Amino acid sequence: MVGIILASHGDFAKGILQSGAMIFGEQQNVAACVLEPSEGPDDIKAKMQEAINSFDDQEEVLFLVDLWGGTPFNQANSLLEDHKDKWAIVSGMNLPMVIESYASRFSMNTAHEIAAAILGTAKDGVKVKPEELEPEVAAPAAQEAEVPQGALPPGTVVGDGKIKYVLARIDSRLLHGQVATAWTKATQPTRIIVVSDAVAKDDLRKRLIQQAAPPGVKADVVPISKMIEVAKDPRFGATKALLLFENPEDVATAVEGGVEIEEVNVGSMAHSTGKVVVNKVLSMGTEDVAAFEKLKTLGVTFDVRKVPNDSKANLDELLNRAKNELK
Repeated sequence: MVGIILASHGDFAKGILQSGAMIFGEQQNVAACVLEPSEGPDDIKAKMQEAINSFDDQEEVLFLVDLWGGTPFNQANSLLEDHKDKWAIVSGMNLPMVIESYASRFSMNTAHEIAAAILGTAKDGVKVKPEELEPEVAAPAAQEAEVPQGALPPGTVVGDGKIKYVLARIDSRLLHGQVATAWTKATQPTRIIVVSDAVAKDDLRKRLIQQAAPPGVKADVVPISKMIEVAKDPRFGATKALLLFENPEDVATAVEGGVEIEEVNVGSMAHSTGKVVVNKVLSMGTEDVAAFEKLKTLGVTFDVRKVPNDSKANLDELLNRAKNELK
């Protein structure tokens, strides 16, 4: 696995390391090296070398630094001199860049590959609101549309006529950083679908969810009845969908209605009155427990983890804990 060093003036690198862990989970072979105000070039170079020595594989190292030409960059560059064929440096470190580098390690084995892959995401992460402040970019000439324009006639069969569910997740926060980055990168959907009767009626929440979609992936919000209808429509056969539910009750309703979900990722369930805390990110009430039990009888299996890198928890143990505390 490619080792990653986050380097900065001051504690910026430590902070972005913590932020990355919140979104993508704790990472192995990643270190933050900071240049304190009282330190000089040799100090941060020594920290970098110590971090590299701690990595499982020291052949492939990627430096993400805050400022091109700054001391962290210069010292990383001096270490790079003898390893130009393997190591790489990318400056302008931001959180999208860090998250993309973590995700890239799933499919890429060299620092050079990852360095090239993260540049687009790092640049795309710089946006402004209101949108009219963005500079105008000329549209490419004579570019053909990627998909046919206009609605397909009812009954048209695309592919095998069945949606591919790359992930069905229960998360009371729905579409947020961990989903838009970690899970989207891990599962590669073409569409994110929030399935919720409540959110489908809330125009503001719908708009915010659509705006939070990662680049290249469209996000929709639909009521459960519409999801059941879409699941049976053969025109969506080419869709790779990541489904997001607020609670297990909605998942059970969808599955009973014909949405063919085989496994549910249980990610986050917020605490509220009448619920008990069963681990750091999951709280359950009586209705939640009953819904999980129903899903089990319907043949659904469970993947209990917040982010892809987390170890899987045992749902039965969590359900038993909830039952005991809800008595």
